[in-house]
Parts: sequence; structure tokens; C-alpha cells
Amino acid sequence: MMIKKRLLPVAATLFLVSVCLHAAGQTTYQGLFGQGKLNTITTAVPFLMIAPDARAGAMGDAGVASSPDAFSQHWNPAKYAFIENQMGFSVSYSPWMKRLVDDIDLGYLTFYYRLNNDRDAISASLLFFSLGEIQFTNDIGQNIGSFAPSEYAIDVAYSSKLTDRLSGAIAFRYIYSNLTGNRFVGGMQSNAGQSVAGDVAAYYRLPFNMNGQASVFSAGLNISNIGAKVSYTETVAKDFIPTNMRLGFGFETQLDQYNSLGFMIDFNKLLVPTPPEYKFNDSTGLPEVDPQGNYIIARGRSNDVGVVNGIFQSFVDAPGGFVEELREVSLAIGAEYWYDKQFAFRAGYFYEHVTKGNRKYFTLGVGLKLNVFGLDFSYLIPTGQRNPLENTLRFSLMFDFEALR
Repeated sequence: MMIKKRLLPVAATLFLVSVCLHAAGQTTYQGLFGQGKLNTITTAVPFLMIAPDARAGAMGDAGVASSPDAFSQHWNPAKYAFIENQMGFSVSYSPWMKRLVDDIDLGYLTFYYRLNNDRDAISASLLFFSLGEIQFTNDIGQNIGSFAPSEYAIDVAYSSKLTDRLSGAIAFRYIYSNLTGNRFVGGMQSNAGQSVAGDVAAYYRLPFNMNGQASVFSAGLNISNIGAKVSYTETVAKDFIPTNMRLGFGFETQLDQYNSLGFMIDFNKLLVPTPPEYKFNDSTGLPEVDPQGNYIIARGRSNDVGVVNGIFQSFVDAPGGFVEELREVSLAIGAEYWYDKQFAFRAGYFYEHVTKGNRKYFTLGVGLKLNVFGLDFSYLIPTGQRNPLENTLRFSLMFDFEALR
């Protein structure tokens, strides 16, 4: 069976791999096996790593240590313990890869509620990723039906102040990914991928005075998507989900009675094994195998390991050693200016090494906060030409139920 999409392959993960291959200029067979310039880490359900809201999306995807808001569930649920409002609801929408297709969308819903002791909070969210519509054909190109693939994640979290300055949180997540509608693909019966995962997060907030103005230093840590591997067939090995460590720092200060300014920086690393470099036959250009039929590893370690082993191994298994491990850390830098706590202007930059995905872009955005609701907008500007993320827009709307009292 063959599967055709109007403008791109159906499988989101394979498409993102092809984007990385194009960006890095490495499209050879050996490049797919980690040889040469490219050694990108790929996972199943990569939609879990997309910034879903316009505020963080306007600050270069930095959000683990920023001030608490309704979208903290994705970045750091421990921030909810410090949120000012009693209860809130938010919705965000983004047309994804609009430059290539017009029917891929990302939607995000969140809800939080501070408990009566004012030290604990509960929260929940729904992340939905629609991949549009695909057309199925058989081997001779005959139309045999269509399907609208989609993925979603539902999660709940509990956060609590451990001290007046430090909070912690745990979150639980159910992940569902249906890319083929349970059809036969390549002679095998496909099925929806499913997994359960959890997050462990912490948030530190230190208020102080600087030049007579109220200021805050903050730090955040979120290890997210710690969970079971995903499989889309009964016979194929399972793939890691994007377990990720996000560490960040923030600083905010009042400039005067009406103006405030904040800066933040996030460091991100996938806690997933790096693909090893395999030994290739010079005459055939194909990877060599041992008597058991396994590929022979030239450098690095086997990534056919369990989830827990994979998390710890991810810090030391890059074929290029410590230098390549550093390349696996992406950087997000953001700034946020507020006037009278009602109008915001934001900017940021995201950097990923050329051999690890090559995403590099600037971001801009604005925000408006009124009595009952807030509205945010962000725009992505890639540094390179013909980038599939070019012109990415995000729209977010937040409601403050406490303001209705």
C-alpha cells in the first residue's frame, strides 16, 4: 500500500527528519545512519515538544522559568503554585508549517485552580495536533480511501509550595497518535500508538529590591515525558517518546511605576539515546552486520535500550564525545516588556546546532491584558531561507475567572 499526502508525507516524525536532513545538507544513506555531518535525534510523537502558546512562542520558546501564567502546564507546572489568580482557563491555536500545507493545526487547552490553602494547585490540559487529510492508494495508484491523522495528549498535574520560594510538581500524561487509521502499510497491520508518561518539575522564585524597584530572580527545571515507548505495528521495534530536560533562569524588574522588563534563558536536552555511528562497507556503501544480523557500531553506543537506561545514557553516548553532547543542547532566549501590566512586547531567539536539527529563528509577539481576559500573538522569523517553520503564527486567549467575581 502507498500513502499520499497532498503536499508532504503523512508521518509527522518522518517528515521532521526530512526537514532536518534538508537543513543540514546530508541526504545520503549513510547520513540516515548517523554517519557524516548529521546525527539528529528523532522520536515518536514529536508534537509534544512544539511550543503551544503565543507568549513563550514570542520569547524564543523560553518558558520554564518565566512568571507563572495559564500555559505553565507545558513549560513547568510547578509555576502554578505561585500564580496570582485563583482559577483560570486558556486556549491557544497555531496553523503549523503553513508555508508547506494549509491543513496542519495545533490546539491547546489548559485549566488551573489554586486550592484554598493558597500553597497548592491542580491543573489539566489537552494538546491536539491535526495532520490534515491523507489519501490512501494501492501499489498501482488506485484510490482506496482517505483518513485524517491526528495526535493528542491529555495531562493533569499537582503543584505545591515546598517553601515560600520553592515549589514542586508532578504531572501525568496519556498520549495517543493515530497516523494511518489502522490500515495495512508496507504489508503490516498498523495501529494507533499509545503511551503514558509523567513530568517532574521545580520552580524557584526570589523577590528582591534593585535600585529601589521590585525585582524577581527565578529558576525552573522540568523533566517531561518520562514514559513508555510507542509502536505503530505489532512487529516493529518501539520508538522513544521525547523525554526532555528543560532548565532555565529568569529575571524581572520594575523600571518605574508603569514599565517592567524581564529576561529569560532556557537550555533543553532530549533525554533520548543518540544514534551511534555504524561501520560501513567502502565498496557497497551499506552498513556492515555481525553474524547475528546486527549493525556493527563504529562509535557511540547502541540505542536499543530501555527508557530508564536511555535517560542516563543520553548524557554520555554521543559518537562525537563531549563536543557532540554539547551540540545536543538547544538554547532559547527571550525578553518581555510590560507597560502598566496591560500591554506587552516580546522578542526571542531559538538556536539548535546544524547537526541536531538546525532550527534557528527569531520570534516576536505582543500581548494585551484586560480585566477578564488576555490576548497574545506571536510570529516566527527563521534565519535561513525556505524554512518550513517560516511565518508560523500563534494565537492565545486567557480567561481569569476571579476577575468575574
